Amino acid sequence: MRDIVFVAMEDWDEVWRRNQPVAAGFARRSPEHKVLFVGLSIDFSHLIRKGRFKQALKGIFRRQLASPPGFEFDNIRLLNTVKWLPNTLSWGRAFNRWLERIHIRRACRRLGMKRPLLWINPYYAMHMLGQLGEEGVIYDVGDDWTSFPQPSEWLRKLVIAEDEELTRRADAVIVVSKRLFEMKQHQARRLHHIPNGVYVERYAVVCNRTLPAHPLARKWNRPVLGYTGSVHQDRLNIDMIVAVAKAYPQATIALVGPNMLEPAAAESLAACKNIVLTGSVDFSEMPQIMSSFDVCIVPHLVNNFTESLSPLKLYEYLASGLPTVSTPVSGFRNFPHLVHLAADNESFVNAIGVALSEPPSVRRQRQAAATEHSWDARLDEIESVVASALAPSAAVTGPRMETANAV
Repeated sequence: MRDIVFVAMEDWDEVWRRNQPVAAGFARRSPEHKVLFVGLSIDFSHLIRKGRFKQALKGIFRRQLASPPGFEFDNIRLLNTVKWLPNTLSWGRAFNRWLERIHIRRACRRLGMKRPLLWINPYYAMHMLGQLGEEGVIYDVGDDWTSFPQPSEWLRKLVIAEDEELTRRADAVIVVSKRLFEMKQHQARRLHHIPNGVYVERYAVVCNRTLPAHPLARKWNRPVLGYTGSVHQDRLNIDMIVAVAKAYPQATIALVGPNMLEPAAAESLAACKNIVLTGSVDFSEMPQIMSSFDVCIVPHLVNNFTESLSPLKLYEYLASGLPTVSTPVSGFRNFPHLVHLAADNESFVNAIGVALSEPPSVRRQRQAAATEHSWDARLDEIESVVASALAPSAAVTGPRMETANAV
């Protein structure tokens, strides 16, 4: 492999999404190379405007280029730049980006990184192209941010413009879903569809019930109907969750993940006493907390944004073997023989009843299916894409649907 500047759309924290397994995979496979993981900028101006002075100062003086906690290799370093001015001002945005490039170049010099691969996850990092003396650029698209609600029409147009330009200029574009592939197949020079994956062995023990109860789950009433992932009203059907809670009043509906709900949605869920919002749970603890689930539920909205996703939870649920009930969203509907699909509240409630009584043999089928979608398999595909895109004799190819991406 090679040194990599990995620009992410989140920090390296207790919640692992796509970026951490990919970056960690690079680091494990090439311990002689360095990975600079660039997380979210510290928004100094916003923190000051909100009166959060201590947090602003703590962010500025936080230790940079530290290793991720608990990571067994020493070749990943974490970096957060500082956003001093509001991005709503065009000159403020330009100033912030200028300083960000200086900060990242300085970090590369300190780490001895020359001609790194520039791996970009967020569309707004488009301004970094050609600024690091990079060997090449990979744009890894995990969501359709062009359809995500924005606070203004000006910002919506900016998101679309930056996403399109980065798609055109990158040496290769990787997308996680068929919808994203269809959207970008006429823009990208080299386009590849590589969904998310799973650490199969980590989740294989879930349905054996051999793990000790997680502290958060010790008082949960059975059955436990569990969801893992961001709790956000733009992804979740709040009315459906409430309907499930009312249909199963003795059950615990556990929503495990970062709570991003707006007040109205939070109030709707709080009215049902058997709905539990845990907040963020460490990645290392997810198998333990899932071992208390009786059924995994995915009450996602079906819209353009959720259609662009490759849900990590799909592969984690398969690897766990647990019965799963989902709305017919991207990824899940590709496994109708292993996932109970339900489009409306009534059928979703009924499907949970069926899932609670399904035979154990189906669990083994799910786990067998999950083995085809390991993170090791995904890294093999990604490394092949990078090698072909950066080869000296590389010719521009058409869009490709990878073999493993029949889902």
